[in-house]
Amino acid sequence: MGKDLVLENLTKKFDQIVAVRDMNLEVKEAEFVCFLGPSGCGKTTTLRLIAGFEIPTNGIIRYEGNVINDIIPQKRNFGIVFQSYALFPHMTIAENVGFGLKMRKVPKNQINKRVDELLELVDLTDQKYKHPPELSGGQQQRVALIRSLATYPQILLLDEPLSALDAKIRVNLRAEIKKLQVELGITMVYVTHDQEEALSISDRVIVMNQGYIEQVNKPIEIYKNPGTIFVADFVGTSNFFEGELRGNTVINKTAELNFVVSQDALSTLQSTQGKITISIRPEKILLFKGRKKLSDEYEKTNIKYGTIEVVTFLGVIVRSLVELADKHIIVDITEKDFEKSLLKRGESVTLYVSPEDFLVFQS
Repeated sequence: MGKDLVLENLTKKFDQIVAVRDMNLEVKEAEFVCFLGPSGCGKTTTLRLIAGFEIPTNGIIRYEGNVINDIIPQKRNFGIVFQSYALFPHMTIAENVGFGLKMRKVPKNQINKRVDELLELVDLTDQKYKHPPELSGGQQQRVALIRSLATYPQILLLDEPLSALDAKIRVNLRAEIKKLQVELGITMVYVTHDQEEALSISDRVIVMNQGYIEQVNKPIEIYKNPGTIFVADFVGTSNFFEGELRGNTVINKTAELNFVVSQDALSTLQSTQGKITISIRPEKILLFKGRKKLSDEYEKTNIKYGTIEVVTFLGVIVRSLVELADKHIIVDITEKDFEKSLLKRGESVTLYVSPEDFLVFQS
């Protein structure tokens, strides 16, 4: 089993509230996993259970094959980084980084060596003798990060460490965290509500909802093949249509919203009876200016005509909100294609969705 972290049937209740429900998960040594989900889904409670700050109501936490439920946080040798930097303002940066080692009565020369190594690792050597209030938010969080690494933790737990920082700083710092994790070969368990953050840095994403694990997989699989409607809705952006399946056509209450779905997409259904929900990512929808008569290679049922209600510039993509029958459809195209098409609000457009590009869920 090595230095794997294993959660078995883990449950945590606070009075009548069940924060974590019967969770089973294995985190491999040197793996970077992210718990992703909305506020109140149980991700921070799970992290606190792993850290030892909370005691499980039921279930087992194992590390290196040993049950650690009753081991106090100080004895688990897990580093922790919180959203708040929690640095001592009266201490220098070097003193903050070396504080944990000092408490363990490590010789001063060894502390100084370790502090210098870590400061160099995050390019803060020249800030060594400054105090936390003299540093920027991003620099302070880097100090908090290496302070947690100073004592050579076996696992590093991070609870929304970047949420208080500006967007550009967050992007840069999350790249540094991933680089550190790879260089040090340390296991990291990261909690965030930011899907971009989770998808960009983790080896696997654990999507949580109401205390349950909805799906665990590599970031690209979470995005391309969401296992539930919740995951498809929470991770990225999706358009959803509900209807009844007749053959390979999803019949909606409005005929203009009927769609043909490929047999491969339908193969994921456990049952073809009753209502089903289909979804399509905005970037998978083809958009043509005006009302186009498309060739026979396009599935006729999936050719739709609508009107652009809103156009939003999002950098590399441009998002259009298209009114189609009694529904609004989100369509994303590249900025380059948008410039060529000169689309604008009030424009008539033709939409097309390939039968292969739908995701299908049991309603």
